[in-house]
Amino acid sequence: MIEITNFTKIIRGAAVLKNINLTLESGKIYGLWGKNGSGKTMLMRAICGLILPTEGYVSIDGERLGGKNSFPKSVGALIENPAFLDSKTGLENLLLLAEIKGEATKDDVVKALEKVGLEPHDRRKYRKYSLGMKQRLGIAAAIMEDPEILLLDEPFNALDPSGAEMAAEIIKEFKEKGATVVIACHDREELDNLADEIVRVEGGEVR
Repeated sequence: MIEITNFTKIIRGAAVLKNINLTLESGKIYGLWGKNGSGKTMLMRAICGLILPTEGYVSIDGERLGGKNSFPKSVGALIENPAFLDSKTGLENLLLLAEIKGEATKDDVVKALEKVGLEPHDRRKYRKYSLGMKQRLGIAAAIMEDPEILLLDEPFNALDPSGAEMAAEIIKEFKEKGATVVIACHDREELDNLADEIVRVEGGEVR
């Protein structure tokens, strides 16, 4: 369970998140809905420990993020535009990421690539990837460690209909496995089709 309590973040004198209080349970899909710049991405950054609060806190299963627990123990995230090395293949990029935590094996990485519809042994470098392929690789990076928390920021961007269907199936699969899934999307119809609960974000506040 994720608990966000009185979370406020001030950057250069402006409150980008304002007194957020939210509880996110396991085995559910939560949709963050709002315009670009509404605070959806910042809220995702808060959940995975990429920004620290000016006030308040985030706790995961009763443990507050911060200090030694800077990041959730089991999280996969696609936030904004994923950054990969242009000179490496998709497989090579994910294997480098996998080395950081040492939880995903090469077999896990290959399966993640196949799940998102990418050929694991494609020799094309990342710089040759289309926007849709880059988005698929970002999703693969988020799921390759089979996380208990899955955060996907605009996961359907640049995907064709078959890619969007693939992303939706992955989201549903993680819900069925008991993960807490949070997706941010400006398209209300997409969220209505997927989310168990929709959270409206506007002006850095939860409505």
